[in-house]
Amino acid sequence: MLTDNIDSLRAVFRKVRATHPFAVPAIVALPEHLHCIWTLPPGDADYRTRWALIKAGFSRSIPPGERRCLSRVKRGERGICQRRYWEHLIRDETDLARHVDYIHFNPVKHGWVQQVADRPWYSFHRYLAQGIYPPDWAKGPDPAMQAGE
Repeated sequence: MLTDNIDSLRAVFRKVRATHPFAVPAIVALPEHLHCIWTLPPGDADYRTRWALIKAGFSRSIPPGERRCLSRVKRGERGICQRRYWEHLIRDETDLARHVDYIHFNPVKHGWVQQVADRPWYSFHRYLAQGIYPPDWAKGPDPAMQAGE
């Protein structure tokens, strides 16, 4: 559902970033989930509000019709986004690089593409254009696994 509605997802990210700023050093959207790294302004650690606004905004931006479990029906919730998210504070440059690699390899890991560069809608292409990754990056074993993930 995410990639079928990528323009809506992008619009919601832009809207939330306008009122609750954050940078997105790395991101990948797959049909059923997304991964991203955010950098928040100094002294601001409010990931929760940002995610809540993104999930609500995205859910409202697309027509209903998804399957919902009974508990979501009872609560009046859509069946698009999971209720929680995973938060990890990046410790250092090595940790950042490992997580960026994980995000960029994720479409291959989940079988959506054979080669990392074949997937649209994510930051790998920016890293490639900036020369951070070589064109043949990640041919072979999973680079995140090599880094000890």
